[in-house]
Amino acid sequence: MGKKLYVGNLPFSTTDQDLGELFTQAGQVASSVVIMDRSSGRSKGFGFVEMASDEEAIKAITQLNGTEIGSRALTVNEARPMAPRTPGENLGSDRLRPETGSGRPWNHR
Repeated sequence: MGKKLYVGNLPFSTTDQDLGELFTQAGQVASSVVIMDRSSGRSKGFGFVEMASDEEAIKAITQLNGTEIGSRALTVNEARPMAPRTPGENLGSDRLRPETGSGRPWNHR
């Protein structure tokens, strides 16, 4: 099984398909995904690629890290495991936190 790679500093116009095609230079791509912002539907500027083998993943890191795409230098390295989250954590809104305002829910009138 291949390694999952983190790809940062992507141009915001990059699609999943564009990302996968870029990494085929280094070998067979098992999957590729650009992470999108839920509320705006716009790319967050990073994504993940899973290469078919560990050797191809190492080749991709060596070959593509620092490569300029759309005047942005890519960051490519081995992805770290996602940190465990507790329910309700990191919802992207501080409107319910008393220390930042009234502490009332956003729909309170």
